[in-house]
Amino acid sequence: MKLSIQQGVNGRWRSRWTFIFAAAGSAVGLGNIWKFPYIVGENGGGAFVLVYLACIMAIGIPIMMAEVMLGRRARLSPINAMLHLSRESKVSHWWSGVGWSGVLAGILILSFYSVVAGWAFHYLMLAMSGDFYQIEAQSSGALFSGLLSNIPALISWHTLFLLITLGIVAGGVVKGLGTAARYMMPVLLLLLMVLVIYSAAVGDFASALSFLFNFNTQALQWNSVSVALGHAFFTLSLGMGAIMAYGAYLPDTKISIGRTVLVIGILDTFVAIMAGLVIFPIVFANASVEPSAGPGLLFVSLPIAFGGMTAGSFFAALFFFLVVIAALSSGISMIEPTVSWLVETKGISRLKITALLGVAVWLVGLGTVFSFNVWSDVTLFGSTFFDALDFLTANIMLPLGGLFIAIFVGWVMKPSFVAEEIGDIRRGLYRCWYFILRYVSPVLLGLVFCITLFNKLSS
Repeated sequence: MKLSIQQGVNGRWRSRWTFIFAAAGSAVGLGNIWKFPYIVGENGGGAFVLVYLACIMAIGIPIMMAEVMLGRRARLSPINAMLHLSRESKVSHWWSGVGWSGVLAGILILSFYSVVAGWAFHYLMLAMSGDFYQIEAQSSGALFSGLLSNIPALISWHTLFLLITLGIVAGGVVKGLGTAARYMMPVLLLLLMVLVIYSAAVGDFASALSFLFNFNTQALQWNSVSVALGHAFFTLSLGMGAIMAYGAYLPDTKISIGRTVLVIGILDTFVAIMAGLVIFPIVFANASVEPSAGPGLLFVSLPIAFGGMTAGSFFAALFFFLVVIAALSSGISMIEPTVSWLVETKGISRLKITALLGVAVWLVGLGTVFSFNVWSDVTLFGSTFFDALDFLTANIMLPLGGLFIAIFVGWVMKPSFVAEEIGDIRRGLYRCWYFILRYVSPVLLGLVFCITLFNKLSS
């Protein structure tokens, strides 16, 4: 197979900012709006946020730079990129396994991600219908439980989310992914600003600021550090091929990978913190809602809080529309690496391969749908199908993918090749990045992987 013949077959971004919006959209997803606020609540607030930011700089930014660099240098999908670059560095072709692992992880994540995103679609409709008005805790809990037990509804929302996602991907890099990125991220940021202003006006903003930014070391446990490390890695969509694939579409003009990735990291962190400033003022304004309510914070607690506030139905609809936009911007990046690989390698049309992959993802997603009802008692290694898939991808496949990317760029790939792509930043900064990538990021990722696996096996 002559990979060079197919290089660039998928297209290019129109500008550096299209890439920034696309990569930030991949990073900004349910993890920022759904997961980040509740893990902050569970792990002590401000001290956790500080550790999380340190982890973004120690793991997220360095590995994201490496992923973008690999994609831009090869101009190929993750599988073909790793195969091409291993040949270029005259090392084993088995390094292409990093690409395979990432592509598979993206497909598996999308299968359950689309089901959870479907919940947001459902709650958007409920908010628009005014169903949250003066809702009480028991009714809100019953509303969510009713959704999880309603198989036809879950399948319908799962299907709708996938159809929209696949429609965008089928449009190609320029008309599909690029156009979506240019509109989704600005809309998402605008909605965030509107919701923060609303939360500041009607919620307990002072308590939210104190909760998020007061430094409380007593509330920070070793497990909290592990959670911060894991989430910093997961939130940037690292290790699943999306960032590498997006890096392959960078324009031919020389663009600083370091500065570009830093902007993406700042945008992602900004959205996560802003999401906290949307959610927690509303939470603290309602005495019956706990800030550490876990995943139910979004789908059980927030409807209660919105339901008792001025114009709550309208702003609840805006909030869940924000969640849907964030989910879509991430969802398209999960399937794109597989689509791009099949277009390059097999010469199949993008529309046809997107449809075929969509059917496969939809079928696997049924396992997640059934995990909350008819299969709730069926377990794999003590977990439901959904929990097992989530653990496999987020705690094993993605960290290992990121670990091997750091090892490949830091220890296997020829330093001269790395310098050609990253060497446009100041020499001191380049040396600092290279040192972190070689020594700090692999150690921290290995630590997170071992701790998580130990906790899972001992539970």
